[in-house]
Amino acid sequence: MSDFIDLIKVIGEKVSRLKDQIQTEEATKNAFIMPFISALGYDVFNPMEVVPEFVADIGIKKGEKVDYCIFKDGTPVLIVECKWHGEKLDVHNSQLHRYFHVTKTRFAMLTNGIIYRFYTDLEEPNKMDESPFLEFNITDLRESVISELKKFHKSVFNVEEILSSASELKYSREIRSILSSQLVSPSEPFVKYFASQVYNGRLTPKVIDQFSSIVRKTFAQLINDSINERLKNALTTEATQPTIERPVAQPQPEEQPIVDDKVNKVITTQEEIEAFFVVKSILRGSVRSQRITYRDAQSYFAIFMDDNNRRPVCRLYLEGKKYIGLFDGEKKENRLPIDTLEDIYTYSSQLTEAALRYPDDVKN
Repeated sequence: MSDFIDLIKVIGEKVSRLKDQIQTEEATKNAFIMPFISALGYDVFNPMEVVPEFVADIGIKKGEKVDYCIFKDGTPVLIVECKWHGEKLDVHNSQLHRYFHVTKTRFAMLTNGIIYRFYTDLEEPNKMDESPFLEFNITDLRESVISELKKFHKSVFNVEEILSSASELKYSREIRSILSSQLVSPSEPFVKYFASQVYNGRLTPKVIDQFSSIVRKTFAQLINDSINERLKNALTTEATQPTIERPVAQPQPEEQPIVDDKVNKVITTQEEIEAFFVVKSILRGSVRSQRITYRDAQSYFAIFMDDNNRRPVCRLYLEGKKYIGLFDGEKKENRLPIDTLEDIYTYSSQLTEAALRYPDDVKN
């Protein structure tokens, strides 16, 4: 199903390129969501397969409609609720809950054209779970996500097969979320578990406080080491492959965190790594991904071009209240508040403009 993979990637690139020009929910449906449904193998212009404004009356409340209901062999298999790409999805879960209850489908999708969330009823029959079993950003897709998404394609759609993997996906995702939170701000029970394995004394509040910092830094360093090892392995593998000779100005630098020489005070966090990949996904349609690099400092996380700090794209301040620092044509920084890493997408045009200021020294 290589065509499916290519279609999904094309949609992701289109979303990255056009989202700043899409200003309404209807435009989001037409430009982003309908092509996605089409990529799943359904004819969006066939009312027997894709029904827009599907009636989902709830009790005495009439006229309730879900944006799309997808049918396969005359049976509803997926309801879809759409929002404008600039809207947060969390506030719309309850609306989809109501629709799910009165339809016969086992699956529901909530999307703003960028973030896609898939739900089912693992915890109570005919009642949509509070959290999705599959969630992804279409502009930054992982191979594992594409593998799960394939199961929704019309040609292979099988309710039991999807449900069999949904449980593991859902709880695995929730565990990952818990671990991510603990790595940034470890709770006392989490710290106590590790402290008790290596410390023989009494775990007083002062000791717990000391170990809290140790645990956080240790996990951050472990993640850094893992990333560095994977990068080195990738570079080693690439170096052993035959290459087509071409004029290159200089070799590309390895993308890895730079640790401050001042007694290793700088620890690159998982959140900073995730932010780097958000920016990289924004820029990948405009510049070669190998040119986008980062360097960590004590007070900020910098992203720039060509491993050159004179070619800044942005700075991220993620400790405490979050900010993104954007640079104008004179490299003057303007800090703007962000609530989550997803808010970085709001500044896609400014980030792209910054990256394009610097010429690419490698000629094809």
